[in-house]
Amino acid sequence: MWPGLVGKGDGPGQEPAISLEQMLKWTADASVNGRKFDGIDYFLFLPHTDPQSSDDELRKIADMIASFGFNVGSVVAPVWGGTVGDTAMGDDAAREKFLSAVKVACRIAKVFNEHGVRKYGAIRVDSAEFGLAKWAENPKANTARIVETFKLAAKIAADHGERLAAEGEICWAGMHSWKDMLDILEGVGMPKSFGFQADLAHTYLYLMGYNAPEHALLHEGYSEDEFYAAYKTMTDKLRPWTIDFHVAQNDGEVHGAGDHDKTGKHCPADDPNGKLDIVKCSQYWLKDASQRGIQHICWDGCMFSNDTLSNPKTWNTILAKMIEVNDSLAAV
Repeated sequence: MWPGLVGKGDGPGQEPAISLEQMLKWTADASVNGRKFDGIDYFLFLPHTDPQSSDDELRKIADMIASFGFNVGSVVAPVWGGTVGDTAMGDDAAREKFLSAVKVACRIAKVFNEHGVRKYGAIRVDSAEFGLAKWAENPKANTARIVETFKLAAKIAADHGERLAAEGEICWAGMHSWKDMLDILEGVGMPKSFGFQADLAHTYLYLMGYNAPEHALLHEGYSEDEFYAAYKTMTDKLRPWTIDFHVAQNDGEVHGAGDHDKTGKHCPADDPNGKLDIVKCSQYWLKDASQRGIQHICWDGCMFSNDTLSNPKTWNTILAKMIEVNDSLAAV
């Protein structure tokens, strides 16, 4: 549901947010050869959800989602400054805000679980430290600080029967390259309660070393053989930690919107400039997925324009590609 929220707003050049009801309707309207979406992943913040909602208010939201025939899968904790949380790399006050956001997510997830609309999925987090400038002042100490915060957050999640999934994305300090992300995962060292959420668009930029040239596995002008050799290297390192998955496309650009700029550009599934064979690349990440507790996959269309989101073709094309990914897993 976050493509209706992330990068949207009332600032200069921003498009307005799209309501939860409208996003649910567009999702429900999609159909490919009689197959439809099973559910949604969900961002736990305004305007879709007030994180301070009462249990009764949350149950009403759950009722609305279920009325469309949907489950809720993974949910996104509001860990960023300006929502509930603050940087995982910050002082004790910032850390407490970050942990409060994880507690909020666990509370809402529990209501959804007890309602019955949610039966699986993780809680998504990231370092909530936008950009690399501050992290780069002392990478070792700052990574250690993030690891400590994530350990505390993972303990909170585990106590609530949940798992945290850290989305690797080049805009988040300490998680901005495949190697730095691996350092975080290994530093936390709690694979049963803290894992990785792989996004095809963002991890493509991991390969290219966009924010960490020293960790680049590919360079412009690469051949197909070079691409898949590099892809295997990256996925072999990160797949064992992967507990949640975003199907996506990327055209090689770094582009966002609003306060979520400078990140992997999500493109329509059939974008002619897309760099990825979505189905083949998904197989690298989803090998043995069930053994890691993955029960659903999600499409991430952050930064899609409102015009793109309002076009039924967008949703049907996405659904068709996700069906293709799902059906291909029998061969993995």
